[in-house]
Formats: sequence, structure tokens, C-alpha cells
Amino acid sequence: MIRHTIKRFTYIAIIAFLPCYLAAEATPAAGKTLFANNCASCHAKGMKKAATGPALAGVEERWADYPREDLYAWIRNSQAMIAKGHPRAVELWNEYKPTVMNAAQHLTDENIESILLYVDAQVNAVPATDTDGDISGSGVAASSKTPTWLYYALFGLLAILALLLTRVISNLNVIAAKKEGKEYQSKSIIETLTGKGVVSFILFAGIIFAGYTTVNKAVSLGRQEGYAPEQPIKFSHATHAGIQKIDCQYCHDGARRSKHSVIPATNTCMNCHSAINVGSKYGTAELTKIYASIGWDPATNKYMEGYENMSNDEIKAVYTKWIADNYKVENEIDDAVQLPEEGQEVVEEQWAHIVESLTNDQKKSIYGPIEWIRIHNLPDHVYFNHAQHVTVGQLECQQCHGTVEEMEVMSQHSPLSMGWCINCHRQTEVKFEGNEYYTSYENYHDALKDGTKDAVTVEDIGGLECAKCHY
Repeated sequence: MIRHTIKRFTYIAIIAFLPCYLAAEATPAAGKTLFANNCASCHAKGMKKAATGPALAGVEERWADYPREDLYAWIRNSQAMIAKGHPRAVELWNEYKPTVMNAAQHLTDENIESILLYVDAQVNAVPATDTDGDISGSGVAASSKTPTWLYYALFGLLAILALLLTRVISNLNVIAAKKEGKEYQSKSIIETLTGKGVVSFILFAGIIFAGYTTVNKAVSLGRQEGYAPEQPIKFSHATHAGIQKIDCQYCHDGARRSKHSVIPATNTCMNCHSAINVGSKYGTAELTKIYASIGWDPATNKYMEGYENMSNDEIKAVYTKWIADNYKVENEIDDAVQLPEEGQEVVEEQWAHIVESLTNDQKKSIYGPIEWIRIHNLPDHVYFNHAQHVTVGQLECQQCHGTVEEMEVMSQHSPLSMGWCINCHRQTEVKFEGNEYYTSYENYHDALKDGTKDAVTVEDIGGLECAKCHY
């Protein structure tokens, strides 16, 4: 009886502790990504200024009078807290209504702690890194409620405790057998570890761990926030959309009129770069790739006849001369003087990059379309229409794609998951006023006018119907 009780207690203790052992650690580095995906559209990155939502600096202090779980609940579903009449929630609502904070019920406690650690790091002007709680440049370790080493230490203690208890059980069995005049062979540690009970538990724990890992990986399948592949041409959105203030739809004109935003054709680039033939950051290195792909000669400002039939060596002669001539101009070298060794290295390096960017095992010719690498990619069974969101819904590109105008290298900003889309549809208010696409919703127009409804969300007009995205 004692033996079975002790064994049962040991197994229950280890099983109860296993979820804690598998839990993720909160770090400011993880918080940076979570903040970008869930909070950045409404809260200022510097944390000290109010934007659509309040400044987040000191948020923990402002909730200090309430249990930590209340802050978690507020971040996950603010409207539920307001409906319950929570004093702090109601106070914030009265200050910022009618702006509704997006629900984020997918966030775990560790996720929220990571965001709070990142907020603190930003407030204190300390960069978040990928190290375990260490914030580089400060010499300060960011404390987490549950450090990783503690999990390992506790799990190790439980394992030692289990071994000790098995030895106690074995000794008790020997004593009991002697009292009854029976023989009992005490098991060694090896025999104990390979016994039926231990093997059964290891198999059970393995199944639990494998199930946890499988589900976790399946949920994150295809989600690639932060994915920023190296493109064949170093195109800077920060320069074009940020510094030059070029509207997103000038290049991605399909976004306003079709399902796809479209990758701009090279002739769109040439609208500007037939005149601007030296880049502000990379000089001739990247623009020459565009010219070489279509046969534009920047020296004469003309397309070359029969370019598609020219060999790579003939093409090389045209563009290496252009790169060399521009190098001489930049470095104030007389055209009659031979190109110095340093200049020759620049020419050869740029040409090598042109060949690398415009050719591959399948595409042998430099002439031809630029093969950009796709970043945002929804599953085939998902229907998404850019025009429906950009033209009808009047959404800004940044709501899904982040602050593109600040990105030197384009990356995926949002998870683009089903839950992320559903939360957006639940929270986003439909812009009825002056929008011809919603004139047929007479009941909602009347409800808004007589005050029976404060707002209409995408959910109200069928935004959560399965067939809207899967048909």
C-alpha cells in the first residue's frame, strides 16, 4: 500500500510539473516581435507618447493596485473587462472611447510578460536581443518570472527524488519480506530505471511532449513573421516610400483594383530611373541590374536593339563600361586616364553581382524578368482580395504590412494567421460615411443615425462567415 502511494505521488508530481517545464521563457527579444505583430499599429514604438492608444511607459505601475491577472485580462480582451465594470478598464475606456483595443486572446502569460519586458527596454532606451534575458549594451540582465535554469533545476530535483523514493520502496519491501520469512531480491538502480513502471512513464511523458511539440509546430506552420529574404536587387522601401514619399499604390497598383497587389513591372521602375541612373545609396550597383534585365543603355538613354540576342559577354562590355565611366566621374578621374586597380575591382565585383542576381541554373541569360522572392504567402485554400480591403475597406497598407516606409529590407510584419484575421474582423469598424460600397446596408445606416448602434464591425456584415475566405 505504501509503495503504490509513494509511486503514485511521484508520478503525479512529475506530470503536474511537466507543463511548467515546457513553458516558454519571457524575453524582451520575443516581446519585440510580439509587440510588432499585436501592438505597434496603435501604440507608439518609443512607449512615451500617446498614439491611437495610450503611451505604454509605466503601464505596470498604473495597474499595480490590481492583481497581475487583471492586466493580462485587459490585454487579451479589453471590452470584456469594461463590460464587467473593472474600475481601471472603465477609466481607460472613458479616456479613449470609441477607439476599441484589438482583442489578443491568443497571447499567453509568457507572451504578455515578453511584451512588458520589451516595453521596459524601450522606455530605458535599451535594445532587445535574442539572448536569454540579457540586454546587450547595458550590462543588465532582464529578469523573468521563471528563468529557464529554474525549470531544469526543479526537474532534476524531481528526478533525484523519484530515484530516492524507489530505493526507499525497495528497502521497505526487503524489510517486509524478512518479517514474513520470505526472500526478496532488492533491485539495482539499473533494474529500477528499466522496470515496467519507469518505462511506462517515460513512454507516457514522451507522448505528451511529442503531442505538445506537434501541435505547437502545426499552429506555427507557414507563419513567418520577420521573414526578410535577400532579394536579387537591394530595393529600399525606406528610401522610396519613406524619404521620397512614393505612394505604395504607385508601384503596387493592383492593390486598389484586384485580388493581388502585384509585383511592379520593370517599366514602373523606369518611369523614374530612366533619368535617375545612379542610386543615392548603392550608386550603379543595383540600378545596373534593372538596366541589364531589359537592355537599357544608361550611357545613351536608349534601349539596345537586338538585346535579347546578345551574348552575356557583349552585355558585359556595355555595362562594365558604364560602371567604369561612372566610377571615373565620381572620383574625378580624367577619362583619358586608365582606370586604377581599385576601380577595376569595383567594376568586376558589380558585374559578378549582376550575373548572380539575374541568372541561375534555369535562367542562363541576363536578359529577362527579375525573379523577386515572395515574402507574403497565404495557403492555397484561403481567399484574400486586396481591393476589398484597400478600396472598399479603406485600410492603410501599414495595418497589415507594418511601417514599410521605415524598412530598408522588406519583411513580413504580421502573422497572417486565421486568428489574426478573425480578431481584426471583430474589432475593425466599417467606414460607412461617404463610402458607396456600403449603401445597401440600410438597417445599419439607420441604426447609426438613431443611436441604437455606436459602430458596425466587419463581423456584423458577415466578416466571420467561413465562405468569405474558404469556398
